[in-house]
Formats: sequence, structure tokens, C-alpha cells
Amino acid sequence: MSYHSHQEFQNRSSKLAEIRKLGIEPYPHHYEPTHSAKVILEEFCDGTPLADSESAAKGETKSVTIAGRLILFRAMGKNAFAHIIDGTEKLQVMFNRDLSEMVGLPKDSPIPSLKFIEKMIDLGDFLGLEGHLFRTHKGEVTLFVKKVTLLSKSLLPLPEKHSGLVDKEVRYRKRWLDLISHKEIKDVFITRSKILLILRKFMETQNFIEVETPTLQHLYGGAAARPFTTHMNAIDQEMYLRISLEISLKKLIVGGMEKIFELGKVFRNEGIDKTHNPEFTEFEAYAVYWDYNDLMTFTENLVEHIALELLGDTKVTYSHLESGEKTIIDVKAPWKRLSMKESIKEYAGIDVDACSDADLRKILVNETDLLPAFIQKSPRGILIASLFDEKVTGKLIQPHHITDHPIETTPLCKPHRDKAKREEGLVERFESFLLGKELCNAYTELNDPEIQRRLLEEQALKKEGGDEETHPLDEEFLEAICQGMPPTGGVGIGIDRLVMLFTDSASIRDVLYFPIMKN
Repeated sequence: MSYHSHQEFQNRSSKLAEIRKLGIEPYPHHYEPTHSAKVILEEFCDGTPLADSESAAKGETKSVTIAGRLILFRAMGKNAFAHIIDGTEKLQVMFNRDLSEMVGLPKDSPIPSLKFIEKMIDLGDFLGLEGHLFRTHKGEVTLFVKKVTLLSKSLLPLPEKHSGLVDKEVRYRKRWLDLISHKEIKDVFITRSKILLILRKFMETQNFIEVETPTLQHLYGGAAARPFTTHMNAIDQEMYLRISLEISLKKLIVGGMEKIFELGKVFRNEGIDKTHNPEFTEFEAYAVYWDYNDLMTFTENLVEHIALELLGDTKVTYSHLESGEKTIIDVKAPWKRLSMKESIKEYAGIDVDACSDADLRKILVNETDLLPAFIQKSPRGILIASLFDEKVTGKLIQPHHITDHPIETTPLCKPHRDKAKREEGLVERFESFLLGKELCNAYTELNDPEIQRRLLEEQALKKEGGDEETHPLDEEFLEAICQGMPPTGGVGIGIDRLVMLFTDSASIRDVLYFPIMKN
């Protein structure tokens, strides 16, 4: 690695060798802090009386032990002041020439403890500190350090505070440095964790059971996407990373699991942009005897609940729309509901029912960047869906449920119960939109094995014709449906996009610890 030639790495490596030579263990196995910086600062934030450094030196004030990373150090004669950050907050500490002892430093060492700290300890090192608290003349809560334990010697320097880590690509690739340098990034991931916890607790109150299904699959399905392929040596067989959670979860429904959900990674061999990463986190839930109307209510209630638990309000500020203006997104239920055709009429000014197929093709050729060959070969349902994608989705900033999609958009959804809509080729599917992007996809699930076979066979023919985003015929799935699947509703929500909303993040990369990067 290139860092081995850096002068700072070599200097710190030399210090490490000297520390070992003195008999100090630079990487001990265990340490027990009694307090965090956050707890200490909260206890004394309101002016709670705290004596001065003289009382702390005598051991007359509160005794604490903390551990954390050294991020600032300045020597001032017989004292040295520093900042320690421990994962919660930063705390000022003071080392004293006479009273601060370096644990492990030999009693007969020619270098006293404070000098050892000044010369051998670097910014980025982890330290364990025991001492007594006091308040400085300026009112800052500070730890008078009595004992110093080296917990981890860092061999590479931290990025400079103001000019060090600004390149976005480096921040994504070296997330550990990003977390050290930018507290707000850590807050994003803490919020992400809270969202997942709130979601799981909500599902528990709704009597759903969390399940886990395979990531490696013999066949892929449940979405229109290209898979990642791999080879399993043990059985000498090609395998696929799942592109959806759907197929396995439906098999569990057939098996008698009535309300289930899964939070898991899915993988799609597709492009990368602000809202797409080939590896992402999906939430899927299935409930027997529900339909897409139940799921619309469920989805908006879930998102509203997350907002209230997280923010105490249903209104969320988002700053990264193309307009550049801050926008208040209100996720309060109920959300606006429009059929796909109604949304095209309202937001694009086009009455689909008044347009022939030729009219739709002309609009798409003249007003979108879609390939003419794709437009010419597509059936009416795909033309309508493409018109929606190109002319409407970007305008759905506030929450919307878009219902009643053309049957050509999915082979896994139940035909519409309304006879006229069914004859028109519409299915009971909705997608929810926020910030001009799809947030979730949901169906009244198809459980008729004869219709299911016909639709999947049509998909298989498209695949044989060269469509890489259709999936192969899954006979095992069809067998499961033939076993009898009750009426069921299923919904999938993109967790990363949900986190983007609640953390006011511009890109999906900002809410993934390690987004996909090109080597």
C-alpha cells in the first residue's frame, strides 16, 4: 500500500517500536470506562456546581474513567489540554506534569509521563483516562487526568479538520475517515438505525413475524432486473444473488405463515445514480386476506408512524430537489391516491383514453429520450407506463399512491376486480412516490396458478428473445401456488430512499455505509 512510504506512517511506526521497547502494551485487550463524554456533559450542562482544578487535583471532585480518540492536543507548560471523543461527544481533558501518570511507563524511565505523552502520543490514538472532573475559569467541564492508558496506537494521521476530507469519492470509499471527520454523517447512520428499530417495533404491534430467506438462489425473480451470477463449487452450479424477496416470502404464505416481513439486502446488476445502488436494503411484508387497498393504508400509516416517532411531527424538511429549494414534505395519512391514467392527465395534461397507440408513440418519440425501437415494439400498457415514468414521476414530490397499472408491468399481480378495468388490462398494483421517486411497490397478489403460469411463460419467452430484465420460468414457485395460496397483499419499500427523506440526504450513497465504488 502507498501509505507505507509516507513519512508520518514511518514516524509513528518508530514511536510504536519505542513504546514496545519501554514495556508498554500499545494494544491492550480490555478497558472499562465508567462514563461517556455525553453523560458527563449532560450531568453538568445546566450549571451544576463543579469545583476548580485544585479540588480535582486533590481528588475531591467526581471521579470518572473515560476512553476515546485523541483529536486535539496543546501543551501549556506544566499542563497540557486535549480533546477526547468517545463516540458520543468530545470532552476536554487536562494532563498535569506532576500528577498525570502514564500506565506501564517504568518508574525509572528517563522520560516523565507528560513528556512521554507529548512525544509518543499522537492525534488519533485511543486513550483510557482516569481522573476527576472540574470546571475551568471559562466554565468548560474538564477531566483532570490522573492515569493514562494507551489503548490503540494509530499509525496513520487523521484528516485535517478543515481541509482534509472533502472529496466525496474518498469519503464514500473510506467511510471510517468520513465518520471520524464529520459528526453529521454519524448522525445519519444513527437515524438509519432508529428507523429500522421503529419499523420492527411497528410490525410487532401489527402482529407480523420477521423471517429470513436465502440470498443465494437457484433462480431469480420477483422484479424486472438483471441478476448478479456466481458459481457454487460445492454443487457445481450457477447461482444468483436475489433481486427481490418476493418469491420466497410467497412460498411461506402458502405454507401457512399469515403475516410476515423481511428486511434484507437485494442485488440488481443495474446502473448507479443518486437513488440507485446495485446492493440495497428492501423491506417486504405480506398479509393474507389483505388487498392493495389495505396496503395503501398500511404503508402511509407506517411512514407516518416513523415520522412521529423520529421527529415528533409528520412534516419533514428536504433540501435536495432539482429546484434547489427547501421543501416541506408532509407524510400525514391519508396520502393522495390517483390511478396511473388519472395522474398522467393531472400532471402531464394527457388524456390517455383519448389517445390511440400511435398517438402515445408519437408523444414518447417527440417528448422523451426513450429509444424509438423500444417505443415502436412496446404494447399499449408499456407505452402508458413509460409515459407516466417520463412525464409524471418527477412531479410527485408530496406522497402519492399511484394505482391500477397495466398488466404488462408485472406478471405477479392480480387482475383488477372491476370488470371494465380488468378487460382494459389493469391490475391491482400501486406504487407510492415521494420526492419524485418510487418509494414502494405493492400488489393484490396473484394466486390463480393458471393465470400465473401464463404470465410467467410470457416472461420466459421475452427472456429467450433477449430481454435481460425478465426472469426465467420458476416451476417450483408455480408448484407452490398450485398448493393453494390464500388472498394476499404484499408490499416492498426501499429502506435507503426512506432514510434519504428522514436524513435530508441528496444521494443514496450518503445513507449507505459502503456504497458501490469503482476500483
